[in-house]
Amino acid sequence: MSGAIDSGKVRYTYRLRVSSTARRALLAEWDRCRWVWNQCVATSRAAHKAREECGPARLDRMLTGWRAEHSWLREGASVPQQQVIRDFAKARAKALKDIKARLPVRLRAGMPRFKKKGLARPSLNYTRRGFRLKDGRLHLAGGIVLTVVWSRDLPADPSSVRVYRDSLGHWYCSFVIPAEVQPLPETGRVVGVDWGVKEIATTTSDAHDLPHPEYGKKAAARLARYQRRMARRRRRGQAPSKGYLKARKQAARAYKKVARQRAHTARRWAKKLVRDHDALTVEDFRPKFLAKSTMARKAADAAITATKRELIAMARKHGRTLRLVHPAYSTMDCGRCGARTKHALPLSERTYTCTACGTTSPRDKNSARVMLIRAGLNPDGVDRARPGRPPDDRAA
Repeated sequence: MSGAIDSGKVRYTYRLRVSSTARRALLAEWDRCRWVWNQCVATSRAAHKAREECGPARLDRMLTGWRAEHSWLREGASVPQQQVIRDFAKARAKALKDIKARLPVRLRAGMPRFKKKGLARPSLNYTRRGFRLKDGRLHLAGGIVLTVVWSRDLPADPSSVRVYRDSLGHWYCSFVIPAEVQPLPETGRVVGVDWGVKEIATTTSDAHDLPHPEYGKKAAARLARYQRRMARRRRRGQAPSKGYLKARKQAARAYKKVARQRAHTARRWAKKLVRDHDALTVEDFRPKFLAKSTMARKAADAAITATKRELIAMARKHGRTLRLVHPAYSTMDCGRCGARTKHALPLSERTYTCTACGTTSPRDKNSARVMLIRAGLNPDGVDRARPGRPPDDRAA
């Protein structure tokens, strides 16, 4: 599995086979890193009350003192502990930026919080000087050796690696390598994409629409059964029982299956869309507001943000042009003449009719065509449609 980092890097993730000795070493390393993170949180809050600066340089100096003071902290490698400070500083800077920009609370990135033992999942980051690959195995600083399941070749030398454990207790390593563009043959076609709930993605091409598979809805009964078991077997104030841990693992496995189904469907659709079109105009839709609407459950099951992220990563991988378009008034503008209606269409109205030119088309199809117009592309040639024909009357 791969995921985008930035325009020049990409992640390659592999499963790890971890021995009992390596597992104990990883968990001990994580306990030290978690302690460093919590110290950073406490120091940051104290500095905020005292109106003092608390940047990564100050925390680095404090880490040197912490390691000199605590022998058990010195037993661990310094690289993952330094990376904890980098991650903390990045999270804190993002939260402060959102506060300074006066974003609504629901859109802000929260300030870093304490990581509790037993709740926070282990995650260790190593730069190039903290790991090496030898004989197909991953050697981490501190003498930790891990067996990598090489499901595919690593195309280049990695600059960093993240070792983490998921909700099922499986260990993975994620390498960061330079992104390599794999160009595809030109097709001379462009496409507009509009996001929705009834259909996850509606495009100007009928053959490339993405229907809502409702994976979460199909797994809802099974998930509810496992969650009821967890509720019955939970013992407050005591260590979790074996029955509770078993039910929690069953629920995590069900969640994981749904997440993988969504990712697989999104990746296949994105590859098809990128392979068949040279340029893509995508609605820059941020569906957070749907969490408080009556469509919250169905919108969450659609995983629009994850699907958009896969499409952006796929377009970048294959060197396709992708433009993000602001979604304001996209349901009010006509995709043919550009006229704007005086009133917004209610969600129950699924057909758009232009009062200026009389064009009638499905609401989402019209919005997808508006994306093309706003991006400056000529929609008359979209998917081999001839000029003068309505947007919903395209060649097969």
